[in-house]
Amino acid sequence: MSSPGRTEHLVLDGVLTAEEAARTVAGILAAQRADGAIPWFRGHHLDPWDHTEAAMALDAAGEHEAAERAYTWLARHQNQDGSWYAAYADRPDGVDTAEPQDASRESNFTAYIAVGVWHHYLSTGDDTFLDRMWPAVYAAVECVLTLQQPGGEIGWKREADGTAVTDALLTGSSSIHQALRCALAIAEHREEPQPDWELAAGALRHAIRRHPERFLDKNHYSMDWYYPVLGGALTGSEAKARIDERWDEFVVPDLGVRCVLPNPWVTGGESCELALALWATGESDRALEILRSITHLRADNGMYWTGYVFQDRAVWPVEQTTWTAGSLLLAVAALGGDEATTQVFGGTELPAGLEPDCCR
Repeated sequence: MSSPGRTEHLVLDGVLTAEEAARTVAGILAAQRADGAIPWFRGHHLDPWDHTEAAMALDAAGEHEAAERAYTWLARHQNQDGSWYAAYADRPDGVDTAEPQDASRESNFTAYIAVGVWHHYLSTGDDTFLDRMWPAVYAAVECVLTLQQPGGEIGWKREADGTAVTDALLTGSSSIHQALRCALAIAEHREEPQPDWELAAGALRHAIRRHPERFLDKNHYSMDWYYPVLGGALTGSEAKARIDERWDEFVVPDLGVRCVLPNPWVTGGESCELALALWATGESDRALEILRSITHLRADNGMYWTGYVFQDRAVWPVEQTTWTAGSLLLAVAALGGDEATTQVFGGTELPAGLEPDCCR
């Protein structure tokens, strides 16, 4: 088991020194509430996906107790149908409630617990934790799969009244693909095979790889460009070809990755996720180039500004989010060889799912 505060693999030339990494970790810890919840920043809301991303960064830094408290918060506030709400209000320390700000339930937000739980287990080897979290992971996956469509794609969400939104988002479904693979790894480790999940993951992978028409057209967002690679649905030459195809559209040299075309706005989260996707395809040099390009987003306190409007030379929005810092730490951890992070994002150790025989 790793020791608390371990940051040696978070040192990356031109990106983070040991002292800088420790300050970033401390910034996330400072934002975490006493009940374990991790809002975007104190006074702002939290959502289950970004909460989990920040918790994963804490595990990558060896802060396992803090990460476990984050997952315990999720288990404690899971809805009866296995979901979580899309957004929760921040609360003062000592007030352990989960007041929804947005009572819809997004499928990729719900699925992501599987990624975080498996990452925590790989970071700690704690079987007791995995046993305790398995019911929450199982319920979350079963909930998400009620939104899977006949073509394999996953519907976006359920409205607050329970109405299913069957339109599918490529980014969200790609994230769910990664989550299903992590859930299958947990099930395999527990010797509780889930053949229906394998079939669901395979059908989803096939939809992502071969049927872009089954998803809403959001191709002006950079996430739709790289997420099929980041989520593990595209690998090898297919992944590299996808990244190369639109590199010049989204990557702004020395500044980072645009969030959405044609806006002159680069964002830290998208830049770090692209770096992770590049690392997963074996392109560590380009991943390092991207991470070095966003050092201008680092604030004096060790946190990172969400984005920068380069046309106006202005930070925007004026906020430092735990998930931006978290994505940076995870990308650095992958390049630094952190075993748990490389397994979760590298994909080679995760079950692939079963694509339909006619589609492989």
